Amino acid sequence: MTEETGQNIEDDDLGTSPSRIASPELRFEAQRAFVWTLVIGGIILAIYISQSLLVIFGAMVFASMVDGGARLLARVLPFSRTWLVIIVLLAASAFLYWLAVYAGSQISREAASLPGILQEQLNVAIGWMQAQGFEIRQADIQSLASNLISGVGTVTRAIGGLLGGLTTFLLITIIGVYVALEPQLYERGVAWMLPRQRRAEFFETASKMGYTMRRLMAGRLVGMVFEGLFTWIMLALYGVPMAALLAILTGLLAFIPNLGALIAGGLMVLVGFSGGTDMGIYTIIVYLLVQTFDGYVVIPMIAKKTVDLAPALVLAAQLIMGILFGILGLFLADPLLAMLKVALERRAEHNDAVDKALLEKAE
Repeated sequence: MTEETGQNIEDDDLGTSPSRIASPELRFEAQRAFVWTLVIGGIILAIYISQSLLVIFGAMVFASMVDGGARLLARVLPFSRTWLVIIVLLAASAFLYWLAVYAGSQISREAASLPGILQEQLNVAIGWMQAQGFEIRQADIQSLASNLISGVGTVTRAIGGLLGGLTTFLLITIIGVYVALEPQLYERGVAWMLPRQRRAEFFETASKMGYTMRRLMAGRLVGMVFEGLFTWIMLALYGVPMAALLAILTGLLAFIPNLGALIAGGLMVLVGFSGGTDMGIYTIIVYLLVQTFDGYVVIPMIAKKTVDLAPALVLAAQLIMGILFGILGLFLADPLLAMLKVALERRAEHNDAVDKALLEKAE
């Protein structure tokens, strides 16, 4: 048998194999179908585990906050990273303990009377609008509120309720602590799953993301502390009811850009008008002062060292994440958007560098 005849027989055997597609066109279409199947399957899987992925991302945000505190302490304390992380966690736990034990009794009393004051002020506002000619009925407002609450509850049933919220918080805390203790270990683990030629780019992108997240969270914490303290001092000086509770709510809601300020301002103004028109106007002035300083001083200083995100883009991301994942998505919309922007910028820089290198090689 000649070599050519043997080659023909081998080609015939390959062509008749049930696992091989002889036609190049059919082979190409089969490959396309396989790729699309993988893409669609990946999307379905991502949707199915989206809640878990969001919890993991929340843990990364928490880890970046702990990591930022440990890096800050490392400048003045010659301790190992483990001890620095423990100090940060103990300080945060001590603050929460003080908040629950020493300030908890007063705040709990104020929180118990807050719904009644808000309901009373809403009734006053509805009455004023009816006096101006608006046809608004109390039953319509209550029906709208009930529909909104039921709709949100349907979307957020996975994390709704006290038990679900506590479980989510514990998972975020536990995973975040592990990551904060040994971040390089998890970076290397993810890089190991990537092709060798992509690992250097991954480490650069991860470093940039970590730096941006630490700066973003540090700035957010500074804004929260400032808004909470300033609100408490200004409201307490004038004798506004529930000054401590309103200050804590304002500080916590400052973590959510745009929407958090509107909610905190609305609560502050409603409580203020419960003490009269003068007090209500004073709370409006306090709210404007807090937001003006935060918007023109704190946020620009943060944006210069992190990612400058367009307010409309942040608000759109918050609305989408809030509808899909409830309060957890609302809290994490801004950090997630910042990380996506960093990844896209790094990808664009890498592509520009590759194009430049190819151009220089061609010349």
